[in-house]
Amino acid sequence: MSRPGERATLRLRETGADEPPRYAPEWLRLREPADATARSRGLLDPLRARLVRTPRRADGLVVHDIGCGTGSMGRWLAPRLVGAQHWVLHDRDPYLLHFAAAASPRSAADGSRVTAETRRGDIARLTADALAGASLVTASALLDVLTREEIGTLVAACAGAGCPALLTLSVAGRVELTEPHPMDAEITEAFNAHQRRGGLLGPDAVTAAAEAFAEHGATVRLEPSPWRLGPGQAALTEQWLRGWVGAAVEERPDLAERADAYLAERLAACAAGELRVVVHHHDLLALCAPVDGGA
Repeated sequence: MSRPGERATLRLRETGADEPPRYAPEWLRLREPADATARSRGLLDPLRARLVRTPRRADGLVVHDIGCGTGSMGRWLAPRLVGAQHWVLHDRDPYLLHFAAAASPRSAADGSRVTAETRRGDIARLTADALAGASLVTASALLDVLTREEIGTLVAACAGAGCPALLTLSVAGRVELTEPHPMDAEITEAFNAHQRRGGLLGPDAVTAAAEAFAEHGATVRLEPSPWRLGPGQAALTEQWLRGWVGAAVEERPDLAERADAYLAERLAACAAGELRVVVHHHDLLALCAPVDGGA
């Protein structure tokens, strides 16, 4: 799922009013290695410990990936879990679901079979019934593009199904660029305001989700998962910069002239291999209380 700041440069094509916007799979592929490096390994052990005690269907663990995009979460997580798995890939965009299904992983950490199916749907309609039998719910870069109501819907569905949730790469609202620039804070503030448009929670989302899970009796753990971008990630850094600054200017048009100069300077440093960026995120693991006497 793409972020508001990516609209200007990364929309794949225009869509009708009754269709979800489509975003370029190229962007999702571009960010996938950085996502994979950033995700917290510290949450995997408590997750594995819970899954070991989870009753399994004949085809193994059932993992629902919400807002799956091109399926990067499955490609990262499935090979880190032991045993057969069946992934249910949810997204609003059938175009991205096609990519996710085609590139889904085939084997787990121990060589067990991994299968996948796709479901087109909206997070706002997710229910505990839709997650019945789920062993795990996952999502990546999702929480910060949801409203408080949508987060409540997701949390209630997970709690109602009694399954854990691993929700990764929620933006924290903080970035660090080397060398520091006087406009860094101003662009960051405008971008964060842009992320909160229309009731979206943006950088407040992970805290809201943690509180909502806790209210449902879940045990919640948070871990940092920052992107660390340097010369080896120049293409990703360039696209991120354009989206980040573009969203800030959309929020505050008065920044446009100064922001153009700022962006040109940052892009030049990126092209020269001199720019390093840390984009802070959080990963969340919620261990919801099992239902029906489960482990």
